[in-house]
This record gives sequence, C-alpha cells and structure tokens, in this order.
Amino acid sequence: QVQLVESGGGLVQPGGSLRLSCAASRSISNVRRVGWYRQAPGKQRDMVATIRSDGSTIYADSVKGRFTISRDNAKNTMYLQMNSLKPEDTAVYYCNLLSEYYTDYWGQGTQVTVSS
Repeated sequence: QVQLVESGGGLVQPGGSLRLSCAASRSISNVRRVGWYRQAPGKQRDMVATIRSDGSTIYADSVKGRFTISRDNAKNTMYLQMNSLKPEDTAVYYCNLLSEYYTDYWGQGTQVTVSS
C-alpha cells in the first residue's frame, strides 16, 4: 500500500503561481509513472501532466507552457509548478502513482482556486 499526501493548494489571483507537492510513503524510483490530475465541479477527472520512469513527460494541451511536472526520487516527492494560472484551472488536484506492478494509487486531493 502506498500513501500519497498532497500539499500546496490554495487561493491565487489570475496570473499567479502555485507549486503543488505530493509526498509518497515509499520510494518512487522504480514506479512506472507519476502524475497530476484535476477535477472541476460537475466534470470528470482529467490528466494534467505525467512523468514516466524514463523522464518523459506528457501535458494536457490546456496547461502546456504554463505547468511543469517534476519528481525528486531522493525525497519520494513529485511536484507540479503552475504559472500564469487562469480561472479555468480551478479544480481539486490529485496526484497519482502507477506502481511497477501496475497498481494505481491516488492522493486525497488539494483544492486550487483561481479568482480575483
């Protein structure tokens, strides 16, 4: 079992920045993929960004050029740097880990609200 704990969400004005963190309860060095997803009220949960074990990344078109995903294997932590935030980025953000055994784990979510 893996526990994932997100932090860093909050209220920010349009154009502002936030950095989300997700700490895992075990090593993430050998996992297949880590990533961030988000869910706005009344909508499905969508992929925001993922990073594979080989370091390759995938971003949703809506966040390309504004968000950056990274991982620190030594700290068992993944990050999502969010810049130039827009009101439509408002959602609950979830971190995700796909283990080397193809098991999915999810964090509890952290609220990000972009509003003036």
